[in-house]
Amino acid sequence: MSFAGHIAFCNSFDPARAVPLLRGEVRLGFVRRDNAEALRRFADVFEVADAAVRLVAPGDMASLSAAVDRVVDALVLERQIPKWRNETFDVAQRWGMPPVFRLDRGAAPFLGIRAYGVHLNGYRRDGGAVRLWIGRRAPDKRVDPDKLDSLVGGGIGNGLGAEATLVKEAEEEAGIAADLIRRAVPAGAVSYRMETPLGIRDDVLFVYDLELPADFVPDNHDGEFVDFALMPVAEVLDRIRATADFKFNVNLVILDFAVRHGLLPPSDPEYLDVATGLHRPLD
Repeated sequence: MSFAGHIAFCNSFDPARAVPLLRGEVRLGFVRRDNAEALRRFADVFEVADAAVRLVAPGDMASLSAAVDRVVDALVLERQIPKWRNETFDVAQRWGMPPVFRLDRGAAPFLGIRAYGVHLNGYRRDGGAVRLWIGRRAPDKRVDPDKLDSLVGGGIGNGLGAEATLVKEAEEEAGIAADLIRRAVPAGAVSYRMETPLGIRDDVLFVYDLELPADFVPDNHDGEFVDFALMPVAEVLDRIRATADFKFNVNLVILDFAVRHGLLPPSDPEYLDVATGLHRPLD
């Protein structure tokens, strides 16, 4: 698969196949039309019409979250969506705004809400070469088992910001101490919107870079990874261009790193596809 192919894969959303999820006149997500039909019987929580799904349950954030969670529980029993270890995401119109409600992470694609995460490019300079620490995901992972991954990554759960999530995930996934991870440099964000078997993923990944000392070796603490390898960036890019070995969105995170660090030059025929394709407008 080409670089552009990975970007296209992560941007497979077709607006004709979905309707907006609205609270009042504020859009909170995109619900695929078949998922909208599954919500029709929960009329006290969702009002389903041809042009939109409206969240109509009354109350404040806590009561609205509880109402939506009752729907989620019913759909989990019917095996239409998974439950995700009681981890919830804040659902808001835009990043930094107060949450309208909180949603179980497993239901995020079903309602097509925007989810946020962090990814860390952990790298080392060996002379003039740049090498990336790459992890291999555990075989029991729900998403992309056995695939290659960035050193650290995770969703931003309710009540946490990007930096706090990075500190937490860095210790759990790679054994990076708090004093070291605080040297990580925020380097922008990657965004995409794609259709999946469960619904619509509308994701924003905050990207961080961390140059690691020569004696650093990752140490996984939470079972997310089975091993790590320190790979030359040129080898990583060749593998991304030629294979589907990496977790689907990690391809984008690494391509972003390569462009920003001058490791993917403008002479590459896919340079403009990459440089312009990693940042979907946040409509």
